[in-house]
Amino acid sequence: MKGIHIISTGSAVPETCYDNEKMSELVETSDEWIRTRTGIRSRHICKEESCVSLAVSAAGKAMERAGNPANRIGAVIVATSTGDYSFPSVACLVAKELGLGTDVMAFDLAAACSGFLYAMDVGRNFLLAHEDRYVLVIGAEQLSRIVDYTDRSTCILFGDGAGAALIEAADTPYFHHSGCDGDAEVLSCKGVGQDEMYIHMKGNSVFKFAVSTLKESIDRILREQKISMDEIDYVICHQANARIIDHVKKKYPGQEKKFYMNLERYGNTSAASIPMVIDELMELGELKEGMKIVCVGFGAGLTWGGTFLQI
Repeated sequence: MKGIHIISTGSAVPETCYDNEKMSELVETSDEWIRTRTGIRSRHICKEESCVSLAVSAAGKAMERAGNPANRIGAVIVATSTGDYSFPSVACLVAKELGLGTDVMAFDLAAACSGFLYAMDVGRNFLLAHEDRYVLVIGAEQLSRIVDYTDRSTCILFGDGAGAALIEAADTPYFHHSGCDGDAEVLSCKGVGQDEMYIHMKGNSVFKFAVSTLKESIDRILREQKISMDEIDYVICHQANARIIDHVKKKYPGQEKKFYMNLERYGNTSAASIPMVIDELMELGELKEGMKIVCVGFGAGLTWGGTFLQI
């Protein structure tokens, strides 16, 4: 199948950083309690920033690194559950801030933590019809607006951030699969105008779902592409909890170093987590042309997705 090429990436986090000691001032917890259960040491929280400003910052970096090709961008897709408005979309406001003009399709996509992978595939399908254009795909979240800071089971997990990728069509390998089971009990946040608009989560259920789903997604990609884990350079999982990723990577003996993590510094940034990892690897020079990566995620819905692509 015709694939995509990541032209450039960018990411952004708020200036304010809450380490685990700071969290212990807000709720009954401790650095040891958080680290041993999640692997998280700190997370960034919006004060002056917003979901839109984070998205603009991340996308602006990606644009600058690509030489600011504003006239080539045909669509802006923002994966988010925490936009500044119910409408207009974050994507519309990003397009305006970046000066992309009015001849651009711009919309948000809500698939929780799986959102960026969904958005990448939607972007790829746009490119199949418009091969001469680029698509700006962004994962951006201000989760601090929907976190209950009296609930230590959830507030310690989440942070704010954004990651962006500028993509184009390419004759490279590609595979994507995704799904949902319509669950509103395990992980949810009530909508506009309702009381207690906070994240509610059954942690044990999410953990079990995540571990099984991530492995199933990886195995399906390997099976469908007729490749082995030896041929994969990196596996990028949604950065929710180090224990989840540790459980999954143990299923692939000798391949553990391919499972990159940065959640200890950012926490769970939902739809932003996978593009933030991709950008970090790009900046470190770890992702090079021709490398093959697997990206897998899961989230409220319950949703899941897996993507195989070549850099």
